[in-house]
Amino acid sequence: MVVLGIESTAHTASVGIVGEDAEILSVAGHMYRPPRGGIHPREAANHHVEVLPDLVRQALERAHLRSGEIEAVAFSQGPGLGPCLRAGATVARMLALAWNRPLVPVNHCVAHVEIARALSGLEDPMLLYASGGNTQVIAYARGRYRVLGETLDIGIGNFLDKLWIELGGSFPGGPEIEKEANRGSELHPLPYSVHGMDVAFSGILTATLALRAKGIERPDLAYSVEVTAYAMLTEITERALAHRHRDEVVLGGGVACNERLRTMVRTMTEGRGGTMFAPPCSLCVDNGAMIAWTGLLAHRAGVSIPVEASAVQPRQRTDLVETPWRAR
Repeated sequence: MVVLGIESTAHTASVGIVGEDAEILSVAGHMYRPPRGGIHPREAANHHVEVLPDLVRQALERAHLRSGEIEAVAFSQGPGLGPCLRAGATVARMLALAWNRPLVPVNHCVAHVEIARALSGLEDPMLLYASGGNTQVIAYARGRYRVLGETLDIGIGNFLDKLWIELGGSFPGGPEIEKEANRGSELHPLPYSVHGMDVAFSGILTATLALRAKGIERPDLAYSVEVTAYAMLTEITERALAHRHRDEVVLGGGVACNERLRTMVRTMTEGRGGTMFAPPCSLCVDNGAMIAWTGLLAHRAGVSIPVEASAVQPRQRTDLVETPWRAR
């Protein structure tokens, strides 16, 4: 079985083609980069409309496949930015109709879990999902993925983007903050906002900007932000492991590319006698391959959706999506 997947939840438009055993046959993608400030959903959607047809062509060419060899078309149904989701869904519907193939809806967060689970070889890991719009600790139970903890305000990636723009940088902020943090060494106190299994980042943003106004240099600010924010994520991940009696963690989302976060979670997990796996950064960030793979699992389990019922769901919760390909 070979499935084509379309990812378009936020700034990245991507098309992936995946075969059995999570064999990634091709991935083609392009990121929308705003001229200033953060992402404007409509502008990002226009970008996706422009680039997706060519990305489909590139993905087929790189996989050395013809359209007739694609057995299903999967797309990100949610969560995400509404205009961006609709751009990807429209292309997916057109392909499914033109090729007379099943249309398969995929939850973006579940896709991050499934690609990491397939690549790691771990049967039932817990996911620390750290991206722009999402920050969650996710585990499987009774037919669905369950959110054990999450952000109470903004996603860790959006927080980093907002902070970097306020400090005079441009989107995306996470990679630039990581570079600055590697030059910093002085840890300044920032709000450590852990509430049981949940976290909050807006207070750290305000406090960091206040320190900047007092003359603290950007490298030390970035270092302090990374140490504080990633310690918070590591803490709730460890608490979830203890609660669920698990010892395996996988990372997902663009922020999971950060080496400090990877090191902190790995140190915690291995200190408990467990295992941590982080996919290559190309598969941590939003990508069509994870949508295609999850679509393949879903299609194999009999999941498809009529075009007329395939409306996107920008606020679709991870824990409201059934996963019939997994044993209960």
